[in-house]
Amino acid sequence: MPRTELARFLRDRRAGCSPRRYGLPEDTSRRTPGLRREELAELAHLSVDYYTRLEQARGPRPSPRVLDGLAHALRLSPAERSHLFRLAGAGEPPAGGAVRPIRPQVAAMLDRLPGTAAIVTDAAYGVVAWNPLARALLGDEAGVTNLARRRFLGAGRRYGSSSAEEFGHTVVARLRRAADRYPHDPALAALLAELRDGSEEFRRIWESRPVHAPGHRTKTVEHPTAGRLRLNCDVLLVPEDDQEVVLITADPGSRSAHALRDLASHLA
Repeated sequence: MPRTELARFLRDRRAGCSPRRYGLPEDTSRRTPGLRREELAELAHLSVDYYTRLEQARGPRPSPRVLDGLAHALRLSPAERSHLFRLAGAGEPPAGGAVRPIRPQVAAMLDRLPGTAAIVTDAAYGVVAWNPLARALLGDEAGVTNLARRRFLGAGRRYGSSSAEEFGHTVVARLRRAADRYPHDPALAALLAELRDGSEEFRRIWESRPVHAPGHRTKTVEHPTAGRLRLNCDVLLVPEDDQEVVLITADPGSRSAHALRDLASHLA
């Protein structure tokens, strides 16, 4: 454990904590900005002596429970929380549940891509946002916007795809990661139970423990009105929220690109 780096990180973050945010008076007797050590120790449910030793790089390796208390007391962002656990050489405990709200700036980005079908999925493969072209391309019959349900339960599916088998392994790999990261998420647990009960294929792939890394994929789909389309799928990550932005395009000048433009023109 790099004690000096951990100590520096704690001191810096404590100095950046405005007493006013915690309902504390910002009196002139404070010698340094931010919270006092005893104030932060109380918020983190630690003894002042123990916390002082951490800041002085003299303390023992803090447990995940202690680190979690410090993260809450310092009001760290998800990225800062992960960094705190790494500095302490501890495995980060799972978060409470998958993040389903979408950041406004990410949602706004989708509307700036008129020639691209773009969707955002959460860790459980629920579609949390999509632009009009993506809705026209993928469809939303019966209101089914979870891609895992579509893939394994046939709910709301509109067309065949050359990547159906590969996508099945991709879905299971991501759901396995989500199950490890969010073991107490009731919505995720219910989805997994539904997929296990409804799909022998899902159960088989789950037992194979697939591994998948997001990246570039090319697939051919049979769209009910646009016909056969050869599409490129590229994935961008929103790591703090464990979400993925999927950008669906066609090669410039191709018949598929013209078909996408026609679909978009009907939405104008």
